[in-house]
Amino acid sequence: MRLAILTLVPVIFALFLVGSVIAEENNTADVTEDESNVIIDVVLPVALAFIMFSLGIGLTIDDFTVIVKEPKAFAIGLTNQMIVLPIIAFAIASGLGLSDHLAVGLMILACCPGGVTSNILTKLAKGDTALSVSYTAIVSVATVITLPLIVGFSMNHFMGTSAPEIDILRLGMEVFLLTTVPVGLGMTIRHYFSETADRMDKVVSMVAAGLFVIIVLAAIATEWDTLMNNIGKLGPAVMLLCVVMLGIGYKSAEFLELNSKRATTVSIESGIQNAVVGIAVGDLILADPAGGFSTLSLPSGVYGVLMYIVISPFIYWRITKSEEEEEEEGNSEERILASIMKDKKTKAED
Repeated sequence: MRLAILTLVPVIFALFLVGSVIAEENNTADVTEDESNVIIDVVLPVALAFIMFSLGIGLTIDDFTVIVKEPKAFAIGLTNQMIVLPIIAFAIASGLGLSDHLAVGLMILACCPGGVTSNILTKLAKGDTALSVSYTAIVSVATVITLPLIVGFSMNHFMGTSAPEIDILRLGMEVFLLTTVPVGLGMTIRHYFSETADRMDKVVSMVAAGLFVIIVLAAIATEWDTLMNNIGKLGPAVMLLCVVMLGIGYKSAEFLELNSKRATTVSIESGIQNAVVGIAVGDLILADPAGGFSTLSLPSGVYGVLMYIVISPFIYWRITKSEEEEEEEGNSEERILASIMKDKKTKAED
C-alpha cells in the first residue's frame, strides 16, 4: 500500500502538468478574464485526467483486441455509441425544446465514452466485464476525433450566430491530453509494473470515485438557478436519453443473437456515459465568466446523478434474470446427467 501511494506522487505530478497545459491554453484564449478560477481551470482538468488514469491502470493491450475476438459485439456497440446515441440525443434536444446551451450540453454528453462507471455497472449487472472494458478503451480513443466534430455541428445548429468560435483541432487536442494521455500513462504502468499497478488499483479507484462525486455535485451547485429554471425539460431529457439507449442497446444485441451477458454489456455501454468528461468539455468550450461551471456542463452534471436512478431497475432485472438463467442451466445439466445415468443403467441391465 505504501509503495502504491508513493508511486502515485509522480503520476499525480504528470497529470497536474496535463491539466496545467489545458489551463494555460484556456487563459490564453480568454483574455477578458482578469483572474483564473483555480477549481475550473486546474482542479477540474487534473481530476478528469486522474479519473481517466484510473481507467488506464486497469487496461492492457489485450483489451483492444475485441475487434478481432468479438467483431459482431464490437460493431453493434460502437455503432450505438458513435452514431445512434448522438442521433437520439439530437432528437430529444429538438423534441423537448431545450435551450440552445442545454441542447449543446446534451450533445456533448452523448459524445462521451462510458468510462469506469459503465465497467462497474456492467459487473454489477452480471454482464461481460472484459467486453465492457474493451468498449471503453476503444471509444475513449475514438472520442478524440468524433467529439469535436459532433459538438461543432451541434453548436452551429442550436446556437447559430451566437455560438462562440470553436477550434475543432484544438478541442480535439485538449480532449486527447485529458483522456488519451492519462489512459496511456495508466496502461504503461500496468504493462511494465503490473504488481505496482495491482497495489495502486484500489487506492486510485477510490480517489477517482470521490472526484467523480465532487465534480458532479459542484457542477449542479454552481448552476443551480439554471437547473431550477430548466428542470422540467432537462431532467426528463437526460433520463429519456439513458432509458432509450439502454433499450436500443439490449434489443440491438438480441437482434444480432448475442447472449444475455453480452447484450447486457452492449446495453450499458450504449446508455451510460462519463459525466465528468462532459462537464470538462463543456467548460473547455465555453467557460463561465463568473468563474463557475459552464452552462454547457449542466446536462452532464444532472445526468451524473439521475443515471443511477434509471440504471438501478435495469441492474436489478439483470441480476434476477441471470439467477433464473443459472438455475435453469443447473436444472438442465441435472436432467442431462440423470438421462445419461438412466441410459447406463438400462444398458447394464440388458
